[in-house]
Amino acid sequence: MAANTVSNVQTCVSASRSRDLTRRSGACRAVRASPSPAAASPRAVVSQKSAFAQGSLKVSELSRTRASAAPRRNLTTSAKAEVVNATTLTKQKDVYFFSEGRSDGDQSMKMLLGGKGANLAEMCKIGLSVPPGMTITTETCKRYNDNDQELPAGVWEDILEGLANVEEAFGAKLGDVENPLLLSVRSGAAISMPGMMDTVLNLGLNDEVVEGLGKKSGARFAYDSYRRFLDMFGCVVMGMSHEAFEHELTSLKKAKGAVNDTDLTADDLKELVVSFKKVYEKNGTSFPTDPLDQMKLAIRAVFDSWMSDRAILYRDVEKIMGLAGTAVTIQTMVFGNLGETSGTGVCFTRDPSTGENYLYGEYLINAQGEDVVAGIRTPEPISRLQDNLPLAFDQLVKNTNLLETHYKNMQDIEFTVQDGKLYMLQCRSGKRTGAGAIKIAVDMVNEGLIDIPTAINMVEGTHLDQLLHPQFADEDAYAADVLGTGLPASPGAAVGQVVFSGEAAVASKAAGIPSILVRLETSPEDVGGMSASEGILTARGGMTSHAAVVARGWGKTCISGCGALQVNDDAQTFTLGGVTVSAGDWISLNGNTGEVILGKAPLAPAEMAGDLNLFMGWVDQYRTLKVLTNADTPEDAMVARNNGAEGIGLVRSEHMFFGSDERLRAVRKMIMADTTEVRKAALADLLPFQRSDFEGIFKAMDGLPVTVRLLDPPLHEFLPEGDMDEIAASIAELTGKTVDEALDRMEAMSEVNPMLGFRGCRLAITYPEIAEMQVRSIIEAACNVAKDGCVVQADIMVPLVGTVEEYLNQEKLIRRMAKTVFAEKGIEVPYRVGTMIEIPRAALMAGQIAEHAEFFSFGTNDLTQMTFGYSRDDVGKFVGDYMAKGILKADPFEVIDIEGVGQLITMATVNGRKARPGLKVGVCGEQGGDPTSVEFFHAQGLDYVSCSPFRVPIARLAAAQAAIKASKN
Repeated sequence: MAANTVSNVQTCVSASRSRDLTRRSGACRAVRASPSPAAASPRAVVSQKSAFAQGSLKVSELSRTRASAAPRRNLTTSAKAEVVNATTLTKQKDVYFFSEGRSDGDQSMKMLLGGKGANLAEMCKIGLSVPPGMTITTETCKRYNDNDQELPAGVWEDILEGLANVEEAFGAKLGDVENPLLLSVRSGAAISMPGMMDTVLNLGLNDEVVEGLGKKSGARFAYDSYRRFLDMFGCVVMGMSHEAFEHELTSLKKAKGAVNDTDLTADDLKELVVSFKKVYEKNGTSFPTDPLDQMKLAIRAVFDSWMSDRAILYRDVEKIMGLAGTAVTIQTMVFGNLGETSGTGVCFTRDPSTGENYLYGEYLINAQGEDVVAGIRTPEPISRLQDNLPLAFDQLVKNTNLLETHYKNMQDIEFTVQDGKLYMLQCRSGKRTGAGAIKIAVDMVNEGLIDIPTAINMVEGTHLDQLLHPQFADEDAYAADVLGTGLPASPGAAVGQVVFSGEAAVASKAAGIPSILVRLETSPEDVGGMSASEGILTARGGMTSHAAVVARGWGKTCISGCGALQVNDDAQTFTLGGVTVSAGDWISLNGNTGEVILGKAPLAPAEMAGDLNLFMGWVDQYRTLKVLTNADTPEDAMVARNNGAEGIGLVRSEHMFFGSDERLRAVRKMIMADTTEVRKAALADLLPFQRSDFEGIFKAMDGLPVTVRLLDPPLHEFLPEGDMDEIAASIAELTGKTVDEALDRMEAMSEVNPMLGFRGCRLAITYPEIAEMQVRSIIEAACNVAKDGCVVQADIMVPLVGTVEEYLNQEKLIRRMAKTVFAEKGIEVPYRVGTMIEIPRAALMAGQIAEHAEFFSFGTNDLTQMTFGYSRDDVGKFVGDYMAKGILKADPFEVIDIEGVGQLITMATVNGRKARPGLKVGVCGEQGGDPTSVEFFHAQGLDYVSCSPFRVPIARLAAAQAAIKASKN
């Protein structure tokens, strides 16, 4: 079914199909058949992403829309992404041969041969039955793109030499009428990109060769393969629409009274071949009959698909960067559609949804791989293969056990059975859900197959993110609203408004409205909408369909194969369970049960338990970097603590002002005050609110450090938005001023560049009464809860310091106020005073500042803004183009800029600790939850990172992985 399988590839793997015989990463139908003893035996695992994928791009030497028009991209890295460095590849040859028992490459060459090519080479080396083939390297793809989409000199000659080796190994020749060799041409990057790049199957057929194939294998099979090849080649290579071929097929079936494709006779299929050739003519071109021309064009199409819109978008979503390109694997076709002793399938060595240890998958008798992936026919659970083809099944079980033990990871495997003989077409580390990832990691440690550090590296941040997503509060409560069920392709709970196109899902997300993408079936062209939606519902497709594979990889809830679902794209409705649902209506999806629910089913927060708790315990054993949280309320603080936070690295005290209308009125009175006395009166009204909030936070973090940042934003941010005259009228009414006085005051507060304006310590130095009120509320709260038995560790942080003098001014105020409160309360609590390093000058002056400050916290958001000169609020207008053109490797507000901002962090940390040994140093910007950034912070010896409450487990995992990596190095 993979590349090589000529198994019924029914569409052109066109834009409207999952051409991807790479299915997968998804899970197949969860039929829990009793595994055979071999299947139930323990298996081992590795943390390695293999990759290959395909899709369709419009390319042809004769008539093609070049993907070369698309800009080259170097896309971002992040938690989930494997960060790879293509520049480390040394010069290698362009073509690598493989055949059973022999191969030029091995699994270590994933960067050069792609995941598919490297794993095929490895399977050959360990003696599995693999159809012979060759892999053109990823470096060749890079040189091809650098060479204006032309094959570099000498490459074609190397390919022809490789072809001769393949022909000799298989005992057939490309284009030979008497003994024809057919080929698959498939993509395969180092990181799996299911369905995003191109594939061509059955290559080598023409009017003469099809006759020879018919004499050997039967006329119907031969012409069925030929019409499939014409369809796929036209779509993938020549840039034609699949609908044109589908129209001819549908018309012929109607004329012949055929219900299914299999009802067509050999003579019918001959007619269809003629009709398909006319599609080429209508598009102003002709079908290339020379098999070598076909092969060259197919290779170019696969290379070009690396820069297709969908592949670029997928890499963007997955945060994949640094890859040279895709490899191209050219492999001998084997056929799963030769009759009842042939078949094709996909299986996983463990259940990718739950992680349970049994062989899991789907297969079809007398079929080609695309039939399984695209949902053209309903697959059977893999356990039933034992009844249909028992010898092939037994060999498959042995092979799957061997592969999992060899690779030390759960494997995603594609296979074809041709006339009773099993061929292994693909293996790679299988994608899995969050629940599956944790169970697989824990079980494999318990089985003695891997050690704990390997298990920790096997789990990705996105896996934890999935597990922390809300679940349905009460599944019994929505029972009356269930419209129907499909296959539970990707677990979770999703609630959203119905949309029927990828574009609508993207627009819905932009408007802040969650959506559920409903499709008859998905194709790689839907990838943007799948990324934007909360969940996906399809009428067709099994557990290895395109929708299931991509959804599972992205942690999206997905229900596929909902056979009773009737989708009407024209009317923008679907009907299920006798109910018609329109675009914009709310539905809910239970990806664990496959239930489709009318309306908005209530959600509840997820909880850590079982294997997840055990796994996170391992994580904490290995990490050295502490993980704190950014929290502004007692409720957020408790969520973070439950998620494993070891304190609060940032309380944004100004956020408390938005807690109620009463608070906002007091703030606005303070802002509009034109005398110190009036301002102090307004601040006195705010004091109880702040004190109460701090008391709640200190109680929630009993025994853990709490870092409170004093007021940071400019005052005008607390004024309402809207028409100036209306705002002035409301402010005048609140403060007793005239409208003109309110307008004058508002105009006086306006700033040309607020980011660099009157904010942070500048406000507190100009209006010290603001800082006095805040410090009093912090220290009073600390004293109050300490009297109740709580252990308080308060850190007071001065924001936006650029000079030593600014810091000293504020430190003096803080210590004076603390001393006053201690005297009033008759109790003292420990506290520290430090500063946020968020201005480049502060980083440069860190040594002098650290002579006085007791801790540093890098505010990487502002530090990034001021180092780059980018406004965080406006960077979205150009950062995408910058990454597309290679100007930036990543969005610096998501992933720390190691070369620039990182250099400031390193310098400030080193100089600060020279001045004050043992200086506490941490990070509280957005990058504190990004795994790539966490690895950098670990390397710099920082004490902690601070991130949002829900990202705490992800940061803990990233910190452990960084420590393990550092220990290996």
